[in-house]
Amino acid sequence: MAPAEPTTEPSSRTGPEPARAPAPPRLLRIQEVAEDTGLTARSIRYYEEIGLLRPAARSRGAYRLYDASDLERLGFIRGLRDDAGFSLAEIALLLEDEEARIRDRDRFRAAGDEAEKRAILRDLIGRMDRQVSTLAEKAERLREMIDAAEARRAHLQAHLTELEGGAPAHVRGAPHAETGP
Repeated sequence: MAPAEPTTEPSSRTGPEPARAPAPPRLLRIQEVAEDTGLTARSIRYYEEIGLLRPAARSRGAYRLYDASDLERLGFIRGLRDDAGFSLAEIALLLEDEEARIRDRDRFRAAGDEAEKRAILRDLIGRMDRQVSTLAEKAERLREMIDAAEARRAHLQAHLTELEGGAPAHVRGAPHAETGP
């Protein structure tokens, strides 16, 4: 007689139910990831080529397989690239610093020597300084772009005000960068 298969139905016996093995993480092929993230398969392959992404696994047929953390990483990359305007080189540095922070957190906890802990902390502080500098430079560039757009808007508003009978937008003979809207 064959042994009974484990059941998921409640048992009439008392006591704890047998432990269930956790479900393996769902792995997606590149086309599924492309659909989920809005990126192209070509972009995802390129990110792998330049080191921004490493697939969680490969299938027996050598297909790239991605897990939930890969999807999160791609979303982070896309947000930095599309929403914040970071270059791929800047993104690579930010990702490298984040990986180092996670890796060094574990190294720090395992280190028994205070000199080693200080060295780890100094390295991490240097990385955070670089991140702050990169982000501050980006924020300054964005501030300059916002200021320029606000100046153009004010210029256009002055023309509209003049057309609606208000004060002239330009004083004749005064220096002016533009001749119209």
